[in-house]
Amino acid sequence: MICDPDIVIRVENLKTRFGDHIIHQDLNLEVHRGEILGVVGGSGSGKSVLMNTILGLIAPSHGTIEIFQKKIGSRFDRTEINHRIGVMFQNGALFSSLSVQENVEAPLIEHTRLREPWLEAVALMKIGLVGLDAEVGRQMPAELSGGMRKRVSVARALALDPELLFLDEPTSGLDPIAAAEFDQLIRTLSDTLGLTVVMVTHDLDSLYSISDRVAVVADQKIVEVSPIAELERSDHPWIRAFLGGRAERAKERNR
Repeated sequence: MICDPDIVIRVENLKTRFGDHIIHQDLNLEVHRGEILGVVGGSGSGKSVLMNTILGLIAPSHGTIEIFQKKIGSRFDRTEINHRIGVMFQNGALFSSLSVQENVEAPLIEHTRLREPWLEAVALMKIGLVGLDAEVGRQMPAELSGGMRKRVSVARALALDPELLFLDEPTSGLDPIAAAEFDQLIRTLSDTLGLTVVMVTHDLDSLYSISDRVAVVADQKIVEVSPIAELERSDHPWIRAFLGGRAERAKERNR
């Protein structure tokens, strides 16, 4: 592999399988520094499996993965790069028994030597960064709306000041207004903090409003990676079915 500091993630010839069922075969992908990359695909196409494989939660059967120019393997200690990566899982994955502030403090306690009052100060700063009031820190996740829980999950993902942020279906379950506000939060955070964002989603509005490029998982591999405006000209049947007439409606809503 050629070392290129502008390539944050490089996946080459990836194969993943569960038993005899092959999910990915000869999958290749590059993620550029500072971009928001949307990852889309049909149900069962393996888009979340791809994210979890890059994160090291699933072991590939074959192929190579580089993150920050470091080759990831079975003997690789991910500790040195884990603090550079933040993750927001689909349902937020907040600890229900901890307050919002304690949820955001959790990675700080695990990976740093910070103690009070610095733990509280950093946690409240991250809570404010995602547009929530400091008073929210005292609340429990069950007391929050779905949109607020997602923002808390982003605050926790940003606790260690990562360079790379993964989002799994970030706007699922949100009404259109809350989803649009969340999209703009991600765009603002990416621009302000210089984040590289990988966003697994099926939300066309998100793709049109904030993605720089879109990677399409189909036929067990990445079939196209390009800005969504270019995907509209694709002849691939799944892409044509996915965009269809909804593409025009999405563009109208974003004008």
